[in-house]
Amino acid sequence: MVLGVLPDTVLGAPTAYAKSVRLLPRVVLATLAAACVIAATGCSQFNKALGQQEAMVSFKSGTPDSERLAVRAACGKLPNVTAVPLPSDVPRSVSLSQVVYRVDRASNADKARLQVCVYKYPSVSGMNFQDSSDIGG
Repeated sequence: MVLGVLPDTVLGAPTAYAKSVRLLPRVVLATLAAACVIAATGCSQFNKALGQQEAMVSFKSGTPDSERLAVRAACGKLPNVTAVPLPSDVPRSVSLSQVVYRVDRASNADKARLQVCVYKYPSVSGMNFQDSSDIGG
């Protein structure tokens, strides 16, 4: 039997190996390498999203935007608490329906200080914390 030729019992007639068979390991390795790069990039984005935490502040009906902005400004100065920028493409009354703070790096003590701050305002009806598993999008 000649090396590189299949016996005729396999295919019925002697057939030479295709050159692509020798390239197959290289193609597989290149594909696996590309998949690993894509997975690593995706995982880093996923991990970044997993670390996101927000505090959502709700207000009583009829609370003026000026009061909502006051709460936003006053409590957004606390350590490790950042007010989420207001979108410019929606009316202010819509963007202020809830005040949202990013608290990704906030400790439990920082979050407690935020709660004390927002509840100083009688117009606040509630506040809850959400992590990225609760946040849609």
